[in-house]
Amino acid sequence: MARLRKERPPTASEQLEALLGYPWPFPGRPPKHDLSTWTVTDDWSEHIPVTEAEVDVFEAWFGDLFDELFGPYR
Repeated sequence: MARLRKERPPTASEQLEALLGYPWPFPGRPPKHDLSTWTVTDDWSEHIPVTEAEVDVFEAWFGDLFDELFGPYR
């Protein structure tokens, strides 16, 4: 008995090529990223207001991770 083969769905690159009419990535040299020209700025205030609801969300989702990193809450 012959098995039916499922056709695999096209990859994202194949879909993009079909839409654009030419292959992705674009031909040519990729841009150079010179990290020495990057500037990092910190314009946050010294104290960031956080609500109780926000703390509850973080404790619910990341409580086990926080306990592992910092020890259990006393």
